[in-house]
Amino acid sequence: MDKYGLIGYPLGHSFSISYFNQKFADEGINAKYLNFEIPSIDELLEVIAKHPELKGLNVTIPYKEKVMNFLDSISPEARAIGAVNVIKVTHEGNKTHLKGFNSDVIGFTQSIEPMLDKKLHKKALILGTGGASKAINYGLKALGLETVFVSRYERPGTIQYEKITPEVINEYNVIVNCTPLGMYPHTDECPNLPYEAMNSHTILYDLIYNPDQTLFMRRGAEYGADVKNGLEMLLLQAFASWEFWNGKEK
Repeated sequence: MDKYGLIGYPLGHSFSISYFNQKFADEGINAKYLNFEIPSIDELLEVIAKHPELKGLNVTIPYKEKVMNFLDSISPEARAIGAVNVIKVTHEGNKTHLKGFNSDVIGFTQSIEPMLDKKLHKKALILGTGGASKAINYGLKALGLETVFVSRYERPGTIQYEKITPEVINEYNVIVNCTPLGMYPHTDECPNLPYEAMNSHTILYDLIYNPDQTLFMRRGAEYGADVKNGLEMLLLQAFASWEFWNGKEK
């Protein structure tokens, strides 16, 4: 039986394990998806050694960047982003080859592109500076948008929340939340923005999918903003993972 899995720490509710095991059951695929909660990325090679049936892994927080040091090859896109969240595992004789990919970009760009009007949407704010924000930045630039990172702290190349005025919202009318603010159970939290400056030209995209509608999305929608959560992105990422593991390499 083939095995696939997720590495990260800690691993709470995992979308991937339920999605893939359901897929295997529905499609009669002789495979199993497992969670590998490892407190150190150094345990990755031990996981692979213990499970010779492994064909592929997903990678989540906090290892998307650290895992790159353990890979034999990395796709150009994942290298440019600086983060890997899919690993294809192949065995040739006694050798195991690990290749890294990034499905965040594919999932995000395919999900947000139908919302964009090229005449209206030219600049985007990316809330947060973590691993996911790098892929979002790469994806938005690939779609032709100019981007600025938003941080709570003074960092080169970023703007701070308190400096986001209604004028900034008007200019940067695509806003992507890459922070955990508003995620269950902290559903009463949201990024500190001048929501009253938003209108029907504003797009609010939240990577969070639990709850379905975050406070960030609700507050924007009150002023006419077009809003979307991260569930479709997750599904598209899962499709992309399966392609990386079993389809033609991109």
